[in-house]
Amino acid sequence: MSETFTRTAPPVPEPAEPEAYRLLAAWWRANARDLPWRFGRTTPWGILVSEVMSQQTQMSRVVPYWTEWMAVWPDAAALARASSAEVITAWGRLGYPRRALRLQECARRVTQEYDDRLPDDYQSLVDLPGVGDYTASAVLSFAFGRRVAVIDTNIRRVLSRVFLGVESHGGTATPAERKMAQEVLPVGEEESVIWNQAVMEVGALVCLPKAPRCEQCPLRGSCLFLKDGLPGLGQGRTRPRQGFKGTDRQVRGLILAALRGHPAGWVLDRGKVEGLWADQARLGACLASLDDDGLIEILPGGSIRLPI
Repeated sequence: MSETFTRTAPPVPEPAEPEAYRLLAAWWRANARDLPWRFGRTTPWGILVSEVMSQQTQMSRVVPYWTEWMAVWPDAAALARASSAEVITAWGRLGYPRRALRLQECARRVTQEYDDRLPDDYQSLVDLPGVGDYTASAVLSFAFGRRVAVIDTNIRRVLSRVFLGVESHGGTATPAERKMAQEVLPVGEEESVIWNQAVMEVGALVCLPKAPRCEQCPLRGSCLFLKDGLPGLGQGRTRPRQGFKGTDRQVRGLILAALRGHPAGWVLDRGKVEGLWADQARLGACLASLDDDGLIEILPGGSIRLPI
């Protein structure tokens, strides 16, 4: 059964709230990006898809993929019926294509176990394939309006700078960071949703890792990090910057690109496979890793195809 979801964006409440919340809520109203999965325009499943696609991927790249994906597979049941080849092809150049198959595994579980309705409790969500703590918390907040602290890289950076006065060094969130995120979360459910979205957006657009735009920040008046002169700015990147040229990621991407856009079952013969990359040892290792991940099938004789 396909789920409909028509909840509109929660209004900013009139009663007085702590200053930080009021400033953030006003900034959110004026500056939030008009992304297609925001403001009550999609289902909880659509929000889950957006969160999975957005992992380690710029939002501007996600929007067209999400839009086309949801037009073809608007709910879990539709995605569950698709072939693996269709799913891998539709994932395109979003990166980390194993996420696509995990999302389809998730869709099958939601269809079979929850009658095509995404569960709305934390434990059921994190038990789904490809759903971790962040994604489960984001879905509970953004899709179901629950009061739960959402902790991603951007939120951690903003909260650490504003309330602790120190730079966030990435890695797994510490118990102290989780405790602080919960303590500063507004008490009301609607307010907590706005808070999570606004803090995340400030981290994405204003409180940048290397060059924060402090003059544009709604929290600049109370930011301990700014008051102390931005100590240790940019130290300890959350994700080390990695090159792409000549890496296994590039080789795997070339292999998948050679298979996309063809009819189901289309086969790339061995000669053309070997022509994809000069270093045959690396090519072979990448072919094997793609096969292990279920992203391609290696046929007798060395030809390859997308999974049927």
